Amino acid sequence: MPYIRMTLPELIARFDCESKCRAYLEKLRWPDGPVCPKCGKKEIARVSGREAVLRCAECQAQFTVTAGTVFNDSHLPLSKWLLAAFLMCESKKGIAALQLQRMLGIGGYKTAWYLCHRIRSAMLETHKELLKGIVEIDETYVGGKARKFRPHSDKQVVIGIRVRGGDLRLIRAQEASSQAIREILKDHLAEDVDVLITDESVIYPFAFSGKQKAIHKTIRHKEGYVTGDVHTNTVESAFSLLKRGIMGTWHRMSVKHLPAYLDEMVFRFNRRKSTTLFQDTLRHMVTAPVLTFEKLTKEKAA
Repeated sequence: MPYIRMTLPELIARFDCESKCRAYLEKLRWPDGPVCPKCGKKEIARVSGREAVLRCAECQAQFTVTAGTVFNDSHLPLSKWLLAAFLMCESKKGIAALQLQRMLGIGGYKTAWYLCHRIRSAMLETHKELLKGIVEIDETYVGGKARKFRPHSDKQVVIGIRVRGGDLRLIRAQEASSQAIREILKDHLAEDVDVLITDESVIYPFAFSGKQKAIHKTIRHKEGYVTGDVHTNTVESAFSLLKRGIMGTWHRMSVKHLPAYLDEMVFRFNRRKSTTLFQDTLRHMVTAPVLTFEKLTKEKAA
């Protein structure tokens, strides 16, 4: 499906009615034609007088393109869904639910907040490629209050891993320790990494093992922030973007939902130069599982 990155006026003109929005989502969910979610058959017909509803000729199940997706049971027009997704994609530091509520004329803040989280839940890479090349690793602290003698006591630890000229990972950790970082690196680093670069924190030498120790280089910030090609400025710039999003856009978030905001930031950042960011987001939205309000509000943090 040919796609060119759109502007907001172009998006509004292209998806100016529900039927156009629905047709586009159907193409994304079923590139080769509708498939029954119950029996998997492809003999599908539209229900007469109900354009949005499809019926399977085999099992007679009726369904729509939004059934069983993050759109499930939503009463918002699809045009507002697409506008919300577009604004979240094109806002470098994210967009607040309250601002979406005002801009799109959504009835209540709770509805706007739930809408944002449903879109955010689809901004998740289920099959992440392992990182290799020149990799920078650093930790930062977000939220909470700084204490005089324990400056990070109430804050959440976020580990950043970024390939020079490549992808980013932001992972919430239970603590800033060698063991925690070692476990995270197992899930994100390939075996053939060229160089691992960190700052002088004592947690990193003990986080690496085997070949990783041999390719580990350290930048000592007390002596300068760049020594030749050794620095952590690349991952720190991503931290800067994250913190501007937290302080300047979202303002406040719970510990439970922090990983979702990190996933959103990473998803958008890794596709910042892509012409298909919006299309990729919608494709995830029509294939991601249902996120109920009960699950979103009652599930405990990890």
